[in-house]
Amino acid sequence: MTLRAGLLGLGVMGSNHARVLAGLEGVEFVGVFDPAPNVPDHVHDQPVIRDLDDFLKLGLDYAVVAAPTIYHLEMGTRLAEAGIHALIEKPVASTAEDAATLRDLFASRGLVGGVGHIERYNPALQAARQRIEDGLLGEIYQIATRRQGPFPGRIADVGVIKDLATHDIDLTAWVAQQEYVSVNARTTHRSGRPHEDMVVAVGTLSGGTITSHVVNWLTPFKERVTIVTGERGILVADTLTADLTYYENGRIQVDWDPGEFRGVTEGNMTRFALDRKEPMLAEHEAFRDSVLDCEPKGIVTFAEGARVVRIAERMVADGLDHRLE
Repeated sequence: MTLRAGLLGLGVMGSNHARVLAGLEGVEFVGVFDPAPNVPDHVHDQPVIRDLDDFLKLGLDYAVVAAPTIYHLEMGTRLAEAGIHALIEKPVASTAEDAATLRDLFASRGLVGGVGHIERYNPALQAARQRIEDGLLGEIYQIATRRQGPFPGRIADVGVIKDLATHDIDLTAWVAQQEYVSVNARTTHRSGRPHEDMVVAVGTLSGGTITSHVVNWLTPFKERVTIVTGERGILVADTLTADLTYYENGRIQVDWDPGEFRGVTEGNMTRFALDRKEPMLAEHEAFRDSVLDCEPKGIVTFAEGARVVRIAERMVADGLDHRLE
């Protein structure tokens, strides 16, 4: 069966989605909705439609929403009312309330809803999760993430927490297979915008793992690193290069005084060879298969996406509560 798919929004992310949809096996890419005057009339030989009602008449099985976050609720609602499955870029909605509305709406209509938390499909993080599940690290003590870089001009409607830190909220809970039970944050507003542009956050997960997250738009280089510390060593995932490295605790026997702290020693280092499939392609394949089976298969569900937005809002609020006047 060939699925008919469309796209809403032709910005930076939308253009990447269009490229993948145009070549995706088992999918016919049939058109784009974008009312902006500066977009072309056709993309990958398919029409760009300026009217949403006309777009919804294309006979779509599913659509990808890559419009600004403030439009996600409206567009997701229109798709659900038309019986169309939807993959919505992260965050799934501007607020936790809107995210819950989309979650419940799609569930009530038996539609598949997925969220574009693309980091889940990064080969380094997928390999890290599998190795953690296999017991490589033993008990997980801490997950620390760093996500830093220059300000992206495409972002106007949310701060760095909902735009970038939502990646780390989602991937941390997913890699650890635990839920957040608490978060605290400190934020700054250095660039003159109404939204925060820098955050340092800490959290606790349901299994006792502690987390820390450094995220900002004010660094003149890009960094995307996740460090998982466990009882047997550390996994370091660099999602820019899709590299995964394991630093093993040393096996050297040491005679310890019973009253002294038991630390660890330096052991072997292993850089894993990984199958580096493009994350966006892997994301689209998973969503396509979920639509075909009418149930989620390896995707980030709307329920998960709604939890991410809820945690993000707690970070934003805590950061505002602790701002110095």
